Amino acid sequence: MSQILVNDLTFGYDGSSDNVFENVSFSIDTDWKLGFIGRNGKGKTTFLSLLMGRYSYSGTITASVGFSAFPCAVSTEQAQRPASEFLPEISPYCEEWRMICELSQLGETAEILYRPFNTLSHGERTKILLALLFSCGEQFRLIDEPTNHLDESSREKVKEYLTGKSGFILVSHDRDLLDACTDHVLVLNRKSIDVQNGNFSVWWENKQRRDSFAEAENEKHRKEIKKLRQAARQTAEWADRNERTKIGFDPVKENDRCISTRSYIGAKTKKMQSRVKQMEKRIDRNIARQEGLLSDIERVAELKLTPLVHHKKTIVNFRDFTVTYSSSDKPVFSPLTFSVQQGERVALHGTNGCGKSTLIKAVLSHSGYAREPVHFTEKGTCETASGLIISYIDQDTSRLRGSVASLCEERGLELSMLCTILRQLGTERSQLTKNMEDFSEGQKKKLLIAASLLTPAHLYIWDEPLNYIDVFSRMQIEVLLKRYSPTMLFVEHDTRFREEIATKTISFGDK
Repeated sequence: MSQILVNDLTFGYDGSSDNVFENVSFSIDTDWKLGFIGRNGKGKTTFLSLLMGRYSYSGTITASVGFSAFPCAVSTEQAQRPASEFLPEISPYCEEWRMICELSQLGETAEILYRPFNTLSHGERTKILLALLFSCGEQFRLIDEPTNHLDESSREKVKEYLTGKSGFILVSHDRDLLDACTDHVLVLNRKSIDVQNGNFSVWWENKQRRDSFAEAENEKHRKEIKKLRQAARQTAEWADRNERTKIGFDPVKENDRCISTRSYIGAKTKKMQSRVKQMEKRIDRNIARQEGLLSDIERVAELKLTPLVHHKKTIVNFRDFTVTYSSSDKPVFSPLTFSVQQGERVALHGTNGCGKSTLIKAVLSHSGYAREPVHFTEKGTCETASGLIISYIDQDTSRLRGSVASLCEERGLELSMLCTILRQLGTERSQLTKNMEDFSEGQKKKLLIAASLLTPAHLYIWDEPLNYIDVFSRMQIEVLLKRYSPTMLFVEHDTRFREEIATKTISFGDK
C-alpha cells in the first residue's frame, strides 16, 4: 500500500478568471476503491487529467505508482479495426490472454476483440476498454463515468466487475454503482474537499447529519447575535442619555445634584460604554463562528414546472404496434399494446438497441414534432391526442451551437428564466457566457433539461436525460417530477431514478 499526496494544488484554465483548485491538500491510499463525487464543472475530470500529467499546475502531486485512465482515446482510424489489432498501440503492456481473462469477468467472450471496434455496442466498447485498463500491470486506475449510455444489464456487469477490483478512482453519478463498488469517497464540496471512509450512501447520510448540525449552530449564533445587538443598542442609548445629563441641571427640581455629580455620571457612562464594547466583541466572535458553517451545504433549490392539462385523458395509445426499418425485414421490437394516461410517468425499459428511441421517434412523428423524416414502416396503431404539445430531450447534444441566448431565441424561451434554472442546477454564472459547444457534456444535458422545464407541455418525452448529470441535480429533478406529476414518456438507465419516478414501466422483450 502507498499513498498519493496532493499538497497546495492550484490550477486554472487559461483565460478563466477562477481557479478550479486553489491550495488544495489531501491524501489517498492506492488500494482504496475511491468514489469521486461533485457537481458538474467542479473539476473531477480535470483532477484525473492532472494526475495523468496533461496540464501544468502549481503545488505538488506525489505518487509512487503510475496512472492509467478510462476511457482511453480511440482514433477514427483505429475504430475501423478490431481491438486486438490496435490495443497494443494504445498500451504496450497489453497482453491478449489477460484481456480475454478480464473480458470473461465482464461476461464477454474473446470474439468481440476480433470485430471492428466501431461495429460494437456501447456496452461492448466499454467492457473492452475496462478490460484494457485492468490488464496493464500494477497501476492506479482512473475511471471516468463508465456507465454512461449503458443499459441496465451492461451496468450490472460493470458493477459486478468493479466490485471485485481495488486501487482506483471512480467518477460516477450512478448512486447504485457508487454504493456497490466503493469503500471511500473523495468529495468536491462547494468550498472544501472531503476524503471519507464508506460509500456514497454512508457519506450522504453523514453529510445530511453534518448539514443539519451546521444549520442548527448557525441559527443558534444568529439568535444570539440578534439578542446581543439589541442589548448593545439599548445599553448604548442608556449611556448616551446618561452622558447628556452631565452638563446643566435645574437646582430646584434636582436639589440632590451638585457640580461633583458630573464625575459620577461620567464614570457610570464609561462603564456602560465598556459593556457595549464587550458585547460587540461577543458579536464578532459569534459572527466568526458562523463563517464557513453553511459554506458546504448543498442547497437543493426548488425547481418549478408548468405542465399543461389536455382535454383528453389518454395522451398516447399503442395497439399491437411495431416498426421495421427499410434495411431489415425484422421488426425492431415485438408488438406493443399500452397507453400513456394524463399524469402518468411511463418508463421505457430494455437493453440498448431494443427500440426504445425508435418508439419515441414514432410518437414525435405522429405528433408532428419529428426533426427529421423517419425511415421505418409501422404496423399496428400509434395514436396521439390532437393538439398535443410536447417537450422533448434528445440523447444527442451535438446540435448545441452558439450562445445560450441564441438557443432561447430559437425555442422562444426567456433567457433570464433559463439562466435561473441553470444556476439552480449548479451551473456557474461564468459558464453561461460561453458558447454551448464549449460546455461539458453534463452542462449540455443540464441546458436541455432547463429548456424542457421552461417549456409548458402536455407530454414530456425525455430520452436518457441524466447521462453526465451529477448526483445532486438528479435528486433535484426527482423531487420536481414527484411534486408536479407531469405526463412523461422517458428512457433512463439510472435504476434508482427510474424506480423513484416511473408510475408505469414498459419492458421491451426479445424480438
